[in-house]
Amino acid sequence: EPPHAPGRPGIAEPDVLGAPGLDPRVREVATRLGYAASYAVPLDAAPVGRLGVAVWLYDEPAEPDDHRRHLLGLYRTYAAEHLARVLELHRQQKAAAALAEGLLPHRLPRVPGIRLAVRHAAGPRGGGDWFDALPLPDGALGLAVGSVPGSGPEAVAAMGQLRASLRAYAVMEGEDPVAVLSDLELLLRLTEPARAATVLFAFAEAPGGPSSGAPDGPVAGSGGTFPRTLTLAGAGHCPPLLTGERRTEFVETSLSAPLTMLACWEAPSVEIAPAPGETLLLYSDGLLHRTGDPTDRAFARLHAAAAGAPRAVRQDPEALVDHILGRLLPQGLDDPASPEDVVLLAAHFEA
Repeated sequence: EPPHAPGRPGIAEPDVLGAPGLDPRVREVATRLGYAASYAVPLDAAPVGRLGVAVWLYDEPAEPDDHRRHLLGLYRTYAAEHLARVLELHRQQKAAAALAEGLLPHRLPRVPGIRLAVRHAAGPRGGGDWFDALPLPDGALGLAVGSVPGSGPEAVAAMGQLRASLRAYAVMEGEDPVAVLSDLELLLRLTEPARAATVLFAFAEAPGGPSSGAPDGPVAGSGGTFPRTLTLAGAGHCPPLLTGERRTEFVETSLSAPLTMLACWEAPSVEIAPAPGETLLLYSDGLLHRTGDPTDRAFARLHAAAAGAPRAVRQDPEALVDHILGRLLPQGLDDPASPEDVVLLAAHFEA
């Protein structure tokens, strides 16, 4: 008879306390739990085999009759099949999450004058939130955060394609974030017209670049560093947050629609000049959703968490991202109860 057949007999102990040679420890446990009889059936399902055992406990000596054994056998079959499906789903979710992690940067680049830190957690099914930080020609740096709707392998694959495409466009024309996103939008419209995506791209020019207003060559006493200019453009993505000793404010980059949402996509670019010691925070909307608050309240909490960071924390991007996550997500970044991905990327501009 197959191991999962309903009629397979279980193991009955009609009088646990009266069983000869009973282990004293078993007797103590049975007495404390208040049961006097038990009936156990194995939980088997193809192709995984033995999943566990289902046990029924009785508070007085008893043994199930044939009809009850038949019902318990049916229950065992359905329970084993359900457990097998749950385990397979869990395996697929872990595989999707691992794939999503594998498509993202394994380490952040080292760029003179900028310290980077990131925290990322994929949802239980693997999702479409992503980030990137890539060195660009002439000592510049590109920063990106984006989101592809949905979850599972399709969203993960789309996320990987979007990130790889943005990297190529950023290397060729990163100094113009609007051009980067325009090309990305055209590619997405031609290859996956039914899929929308949000993206934020920031171009940080090298110290002393053409937009910084610095003279050619290093200045005595400056260590060779000049203020950096950041040019940002967003496609329906959450506005970044600039925080430092004197200010904490959102940078308005969300005046445009997500990619492919309009027949003709356009976006303005925004230029900012972070002061030495300030940090730019880029994040996905999953960070806001995981708070469980309405959007305006979640934005306010994010602002308060950054503004309220102690001075020593603000000077360390690793400490700052952990501080913010601790304030917004006290349950932790890896919350199995939430389907949302989370990305939080910090770029700290050193003095």
